[in-house]
Amino acid sequence: MNSRVSIEPLELHRDARGLVLEPLGPEAFPAQRNAHLVLTEPGCIRGNHHHPLGTEVAVVLGPALVRLREEGVVRDIPIAEGQAFRLTIPPGVAHAFQNTGTHSTVLVAFNTVAFDPAHPDLVRDVLIPT
Repeated sequence: MNSRVSIEPLELHRDARGLVLEPLGPEAFPAQRNAHLVLTEPGCIRGNHHHPLGTEVAVVLGPALVRLREEGVVRDIPIAEGQAFRLTIPPGVAHAFQNTGTHSTVLVAFNTVAFDPAHPDLVRDVLIPT
C-alpha cells in the first residue's frame, strides 16, 4: 500500500531558553482554516477520529505514539522524547495520539476545514482505547 500520509521529522532549534520549530512552511498557510494547540497529559489519548473532508497537519512533540489507519491498515509511529514530526493526514485516515511520557506533550494541528461546533468535520474512530 502506498500511504497518502506524509510523515516528516522537524528540526528543533534549541538554546538555553528552550526550543523553536516551524510547524508549517509558508506554502501551507493559505489552505488552513483551523489551528489548535493541544497539551496532553501522561498516558492520555487525543484524536481517535478521522475527518471526512479536511486534511489535517499535525505537529507532534514526543514522547508520543501516533496510530494511523489508512485503507484498513493500522500503523504505529513512535516519537521519542526530544523529537518532533509533522504528519499530513488526508481525509478519511483515522488518527490517534497518546502521550507515552511523564510530562505534558504538545500537539499543534491545522485543518483545511474551519471548525463548526454544530457540524464538526469529525467522525469518531477508536484506534487507541481509553
